[in-house]
Amino acid sequence: MAKAVRTEDGRPTTRRLAAVDRRRTILEAARQAFGETGDMAGTTMRTIAERAGISEGVIYRHFESKDQLFYEAVVEPLREAVDTLVAETEAVDADVSLTPQVQLEALTELYSRLTTTLTEVLPLLGLVLFGDPVVARRFYQEHFSVAMDRLGHAWADAEQRHGLDVDLAAISARAVMGSALVLALESAHGRDRPTRDTFERVALGASQGYFPAIDAG
Repeated sequence: MAKAVRTEDGRPTTRRLAAVDRRRTILEAARQAFGETGDMAGTTMRTIAERAGISEGVIYRHFESKDQLFYEAVVEPLREAVDTLVAETEAVDADVSLTPQVQLEALTELYSRLTTTLTEVLPLLGLVLFGDPVVARRFYQEHFSVAMDRLGHAWADAEQRHGLDVDLAAISARAVMGSALVLALESAHGRDRPTRDTFERVALGASQGYFPAIDAG
């Protein structure tokens, strides 16, 4: 898209966007277009071009195909968000002492961070995981599942340092991620946004069990 500027004598003229700015404009238009249709197959390059205010030919100067555009506009930002999310939670695990109170505080903070990040990327997450099955499988196996494995390994290392059982670390990572995803859905679409008390209650359930022990007698 050309930007309107003025010469020294006040006459209007135009200045073409630099290549990096053009790519950024196309990627943003693509994210909006993919989000409106809900999948990759239902979004045409013409629609993306119209949203960006350019011709289809200009898009092909920067991207070889719609597949490449989808990955750079949707999948890559989502992958970066997941990587950032895991890196932050790994940092939490590296420094905490697993006393009951500190563990609860760390897990509460973890749920808060996970929920915030997942809420921000929910539209992209929906596009990727519930759109094209091939894209969904590839992203889940190469990125989302790997991220949860990294999270599980971090927890296993922390637990092993304190002489605790590490066998449940992998499934625990998935349980925490699943709970955070539901909290993100609550934050985005529910009647009430999760509060600090919500995160603490979920953390307490995760660390001590959600249901009381039942006496067989």
